[in-house]
Amino acid sequence: MSGPWCFNHKNGVVRLVENSGSDQRPKPDGKVLVHIPSNEVITSYEILKTKLLSLGWERYDGGDPNLFQFHKRSSIDLISLPKDFTKFKSVYMYDIVVKNPNMFMVMDK
Repeated sequence: MSGPWCFNHKNGVVRLVENSGSDQRPKPDGKVLVHIPSNEVITSYEILKTKLLSLGWERYDGGDPNLFQFHKRSSIDLISLPKDFTKFKSVYMYDIVVKNPNMFMVMDK
């Protein structure tokens, strides 16, 4: 994450100021998720689902209609992703990388 940090003197809370300035549209974070063995950029959940299933992940129905979730029977790990792929940001990408070492990486566009 980047951007200015703001310190609130009244309550002592520091927070990242997003969408500062006159342009209030969300800024793309400029990152892509890459499947290392195939060197393929993940451009859809269909592609990601195929890769995750091949690594032993299973779809998990956690009951939240706004999320796609995957789990592995061999671990306690859970991957939760927003159903809308346009909201698939680097925080979700890094979660996948951490839970699948040497299989995925995050790169700048």
